[in-house]
Amino acid sequence: MSDTGAKSKNPQEAAKADAKAAKAKRREVNAGTQVQVGEHAREAGYVPRFKKRYNDTIKAELMKKFGYTNIMQVPKLNKVVLNIGAGEAASDGKKILQAVNDLTAIAGQKAVQTRAKKAIATFKIREGLPIGAKVTLRGDVMYEFVDRLITTALPRVRDFRGINPKSFDGRGNYAMGMKEHVVFLEIDYDKTESVWGMDIVFNTSAKTDEEAKALLEGFQFPFTTN
Repeated sequence: MSDTGAKSKNPQEAAKADAKAAKAKRREVNAGTQVQVGEHAREAGYVPRFKKRYNDTIKAELMKKFGYTNIMQVPKLNKVVLNIGAGEAASDGKKILQAVNDLTAIAGQKAVQTRAKKAIATFKIREGLPIGAKVTLRGDVMYEFVDRLITTALPRVRDFRGINPKSFDGRGNYAMGMKEHVVFLEIDYDKTESVWGMDIVFNTSAKTDEEAKALLEGFQFPFTTN
């Protein structure tokens, strides 16, 4: 029996089939959009440049410097958390959406809205009101972001003199801030209505700040020396 005959005999099944086909088509379109905002298609066997650097160079350097006896003792990057605070735009849903979209483009991974945990009358903030965006990066996407941060974004910061080596938390984690998110090449300055500040937190498996700093220096983090 032909498809046409089947459709004429079973209109409900035909409608379900059309809906299924339309859903599959939307998925293809969405996948293409995600690639455009930073989630790049990868070839088989692809390894991010900074991940390869960690495996080939940084591990050996850290083992020699700290005298580790087991490769599993070598600290590593666990995750990178990006956050944009847009509390001043809390009453404007369009600006919150812009912050989410900008952070998604920068990270190469879908960002989510952050909401107020409690009301603050002074700032006209209600509990549950969207006040920013955040995203957590792991694996290859994390290494790609660190690469872009060090090689392209930081050199574009105005009057850049290096990053503060004292911003460790005592447990091997490092936090830094950026005044303008437009230093990332993924953001078109001419089309950006608002310039956001960003917080970036690097979570490592290091047990001490000294080990964590040595790990980040291996990724060529430009710490100041004074």
